Amino acid sequence: MNKDEMQMYLDKAGVLIEALPYIQKFNRKVIVIKYGGSAMVDDKLKESVIQDVTLLKLVGFKPVIVHGGGNEISSWLGKVGMEAKFKNGLRVTDEPTMEVAEMVLNKVNKSLVTMVQGLGIKAIGISGKDGGLLQVDKKYAGGEDIGFVGEVKKVNASVITDLLEKDFLPIVCPIGMDDNFNTYNINADDAAQAIAQEMKAEKLAFLTDIEGVYKDYDDKSSLIPVLTPSEARKLIEEGSIQGGMLPKVNNCINAVEAGVSRVHIVDGRVPHCLLLEMFTKQGIGTMFVKEKTDEER
Repeated sequence: MNKDEMQMYLDKAGVLIEALPYIQKFNRKVIVIKYGGSAMVDDKLKESVIQDVTLLKLVGFKPVIVHGGGNEISSWLGKVGMEAKFKNGLRVTDEPTMEVAEMVLNKVNKSLVTMVQGLGIKAIGISGKDGGLLQVDKKYAGGEDIGFVGEVKKVNASVITDLLEKDFLPIVCPIGMDDNFNTYNINADDAAQAIAQEMKAEKLAFLTDIEGVYKDYDDKSSLIPVLTPSEARKLIEEGSIQGGMLPKVNNCINAVEAGVSRVHIVDGRVPHCLLLEMFTKQGIGTMFVKEKTDEER
């Protein structure tokens, strides 16, 4: 073996050693992953994410996947001659649209189960309707009725806890029911946040199509690696966080303040983004914490 080959193997060993303290720290801890964006559309990225989650499971984490499927819902609505409508970024969901959305999300759910099990991990796909996992009230968009769109009011976390204790990887479809057993579509970010909060998860990761939170969106060198809720609120007040990032950042703030130790916004377009964010010192996205350590200040 020549020197170059030896160095290559030493570099690989170094990567594993760097990951060791994170594996020790988060062993047997619940990690909620909101899976969406480009990582659900591109086949190579999809494979990368599933490999990452599988590895997290195999090294002792307790991952829970909460997935979206908005692009595929819109595609199927077009196939059946229906128009996708939105108000304030929320899908207007009448009864026929809800029927299509539930069909598509369940299809996506079982495809993810198949991929995980193909890597040798036991997975179970569940809807928020199963066991009363996600109980909702009707959600309004700026005071307007947008149909069967739900806001999570209660999470029956025992459904997920029981699966984790039996060594399954739960994959959750963001559909819930109200008190009258009507079916509602739920924003996947909201569902992931609610589940992570109720379970007091150690980590909640949002896979997105952006690198993270910027102090100035037009300056890509201004990516902020670590934020506290107070710092994030200041950025919102200053107008640095707007548009589609605003509800996502609010989800991060709420989750941290409700007891989730660390919340990550991660660029799902980067292969193996979850491993890079969770097992390396520098990470690749923005992490939200209640208080910064001396090293993070």
